[in-house]
Amino acid sequence: MAKGITTRADDYSQWYIDIVLKADLAEHSPVKGCMVIKPTGYGIWEKIQQNLDRMFKETGHVNAYFPMFIPESFLKKEAEHVEGFAPECAVVTHAGGKKLEEPLVIRPTSETIIWATYKNWISSHRDLPLLINQWANVCRWEMRTRLFLRTTEFLWQEGHTAHATHEEAEEEAFKMIHVYRKFAESFLAMPVLVGRKTNKEKFAGALHTYCIEAMMQDGKALQAGTSHHLGQNFAKAFDVKFQDKNKELQYVHATSWGVSTRLIGGMIMTHSDDNGLVTPPKLAPVPVVFVPIWRSEEEMALVTNKAREITATWDPLSYRIDLRDQYKPGYKFAEWELRGAPIRIEIGPRDVEQNSVVVVRRDTGEKVAMPAEGLREKLDTLLEDIQNSLYAIAKERMESRTYTVDSYEEYKARIGDGGFFRVFLDYTTPEAEQRLQDETKSTVRCIPFDAPEEEGPCMITGRPCKHRVIAAQSY
Repeated sequence: MAKGITTRADDYSQWYIDIVLKADLAEHSPVKGCMVIKPTGYGIWEKIQQNLDRMFKETGHVNAYFPMFIPESFLKKEAEHVEGFAPECAVVTHAGGKKLEEPLVIRPTSETIIWATYKNWISSHRDLPLLINQWANVCRWEMRTRLFLRTTEFLWQEGHTAHATHEEAEEEAFKMIHVYRKFAESFLAMPVLVGRKTNKEKFAGALHTYCIEAMMQDGKALQAGTSHHLGQNFAKAFDVKFQDKNKELQYVHATSWGVSTRLIGGMIMTHSDDNGLVTPPKLAPVPVVFVPIWRSEEEMALVTNKAREITATWDPLSYRIDLRDQYKPGYKFAEWELRGAPIRIEIGPRDVEQNSVVVVRRDTGEKVAMPAEGLREKLDTLLEDIQNSLYAIAKERMESRTYTVDSYEEYKARIGDGGFFRVFLDYTTPEAEQRLQDETKSTVRCIPFDAPEEEGPCMITGRPCKHRVIAAQSY
């Protein structure tokens, strides 16, 4: 166990905060509820951003940027939307030393300002589809905050697309939730369930919402990404029409979808341990760290020159040589373990003589001596193995802690211990879901896409259901 880190068994919530702070990912801001993302944490976000951005562009999307200030009247144009977000909005009433004629809302999400803009961009079916994404910050006035998982200001991406037909918008919403699934599994090494939110849990202003749900080590769910089919709601609110091929005016169909810095919180809670952060190699700011070991200036020159010789042709962003002379090797070993570097390489005078190094895996702690020749190829294989191993462990955890329960009494007795519960619950009316939330502090996380046809009575109301849903306590 690392110094200053509470164990998961003692206090999981405090363990999480300790990891964020001690691994130097982020710290609390002087502004209550906000955070300062430090270089290590931001380096992970940059890797998330780079890889997701590529996936978006491979599916035909392009980036743009829209204002963070939204006229209050815009937000009020879509009734369900404003009702859903009003409690979380931060509103600017004064600027430039005087009261504004119309208050400005700091964006909690950008549907309204974007659709006011799309009205100027769309007039013909030839303008569609419009596939736009933006990387931005948003503000939601949260009462209870937690670094990365829920903060007043956070970073995210939000896609906003326009389509000629309901079917095309549905295809887009479905496609993008699977882009998120692929990213979560391939880069975060985080298995997820994919499904549809109930009407009670869907995005305010959407026809329906698709989501990916991950399981953290304590068995709680984390909503890791959402994709919304907005129908024509925002097009009608902002009068966005296009002339179709028959020269008739039609309202545009829309989607929006997004993920945020919450993914970093999910990554921490999926993989890290009592020794600190564990980072999947594909998202590690520094995948490989060399720690030279010396006792004299002569030995220092010997080992550092060898490390530089080994890495002479490597991508300079794929490794770091820790040359800080104010710290002893043991301190550096512990620090890089705490910060989650996937591979640590120890190299001392004896290793130089033998033309070898000692390679240490962060995930298992395993130490192996490897020849310096061909080291890069061996490390690439090892990094891939670490990535795959992290996913396999998380996958096994999710599968082993997914339970099928029919009795509400059994559900109430077991939900506090964590896990995903396959249950019959009537989500066609909100009463059962509200009672579930009030009595168990849990919610329906999703209606899985792969849920088989399976009839049974709702565990709360007894009304017939056609398939099971996933219920869990969540972050």
